[in-house]
Amino acid sequence: MTEEKKNSKLSNLIVRSITGVFFVTAVVVCFLDAFAMEFLFALVTGLSLWEYTGLVNEKENVQVNRFISTVAGVYFFFAVGGFCSGIVDTGAVFIPYLLTIVYLFISELYTGNDNAIEDWAHTMLGQMYIALPFSTINVLAFNGAANGQTVYNYIVPLCVFIFLWTNDTGAYCSGSLFGKHKLFPRISPGKTWEGSIGGALLVLVAAAVVYHFFPHIESELGLSLIQWMGLGLVIVVFGTWGDLVESLFKRTLGIKDSGNILPGHGGMLDRFDSSLMAMPAAVVYLYTLTLISA
Repeated sequence: MTEEKKNSKLSNLIVRSITGVFFVTAVVVCFLDAFAMEFLFALVTGLSLWEYTGLVNEKENVQVNRFISTVAGVYFFFAVGGFCSGIVDTGAVFIPYLLTIVYLFISELYTGNDNAIEDWAHTMLGQMYIALPFSTINVLAFNGAANGQTVYNYIVPLCVFIFLWTNDTGAYCSGSLFGKHKLFPRISPGKTWEGSIGGALLVLVAAAVVYHFFPHIESELGLSLIQWMGLGLVIVVFGTWGDLVESLFKRTLGIKDSGNILPGHGGMLDRFDSSLMAMPAAVVYLYTLTLISA
């Protein structure tokens, strides 16, 4: 390796490390305040939709309305946040979003695009793949208290990301040391079963540690240690699928990264791909536990 390549590799590592530190810090700190969380993830939703629509619009005969699709997704995020937090107590808050979706369908009558189905499909995919999953973080963050009031609890949404990062770390280390059997070679040749198992085991340890230091997980959320560790496994499985789904998305478009907004880390979808599947899965898991225990 030449000296120039070594310097370039070192420079990329430094940039990636600095970006990673700022990224993790921003995500962790935002959960300490409900309004900060709402603002940051509304911004993430908007940037992700803008990134997504820009990518699909590069396909032939695709003309997704970037601006309106992005605004609609951000509005939906705020609407879910307002409804879950109790700030808005009526479902009427979703009517503007529904009208926007209707508009996006009807507008194809006037665009003159030869393949309206492509536009409709890609427009709705953006809402279902990005706007809806990001909005579920509000469901995780706002819980009903015993007195009937809605309270903000950061521990579950924060731990979604802690478990995802822990899984990535464990999978990388165990995969590098023991990885032999490919997990999904058609989509992601670098992932192995050994890495996935190692990541899952580390998440179980992390879940037990978090449970030990936050005893209100059982008292306020009603989750036992086993149920809390079960949440960790759900996040591992669906987070891995989320990573694979985004890899398939990029392979289909023939691109390496979804964007370059995060130096050294790619685009917004590259950084939040796992959470797009993990957060809705966490909601389903927790509600299933609620139904079982009722």
